[in-house]
Amino acid sequence: MKRTVYIETSVISYLTARPSKTILGAAHQQLTKLWWDQRISYDLFVSQVVWRECAAGDPDAATKRLRAIEGLDVLAISEETIQLAEDLVTQRLIPTKALEDALHICVATMHRADFLLTWNCRHIANPLIQEGIAEYLEPKGLFLPIICTPEELLGDRYDERRDYDRSAWH
Repeated sequence: MKRTVYIETSVISYLTARPSKTILGAAHQQLTKLWWDQRISYDLFVSQVVWRECAAGDPDAATKRLRAIEGLDVLAISEETIQLAEDLVTQRLIPTKALEDALHICVATMHRADFLLTWNCRHIANPLIQEGIAEYLEPKGLFLPIICTPEELLGDRYDERRDYDRSAWH
């Protein structure tokens, strides 16, 4: 059985964006594309939150984002999931302005995803925030998925010391 991955919007944004002019942005794009090429190894999921965020903004960019997630299973967002996200904000585990980020975490948690894939290291892939959320969830019998970036989930399939075809990086 394949491991399950909840894909947060930032991954799709890096996957479909115009080439970045910053070193970090370009690296995130390249690593995201490398991981995306390996996605068949996993069962992928998104939520209505991801769909809504992907549909926002520039119409051409939104179309690219929506095409990327076309065909992926969409996880339901229950009232219990919404309440849990609000609780994370109320408990000050996630800032009020990051309620959507809390929803991503809670959807992945409630659906027992193995991984939550994101480039949002401020409010989602932040070990200090994850620690507090995990401690809050455990007494409720809920467990935080492994939250990581595409680079981390590539594991040893990506090793810059290997002799990879780097033509895709240019």
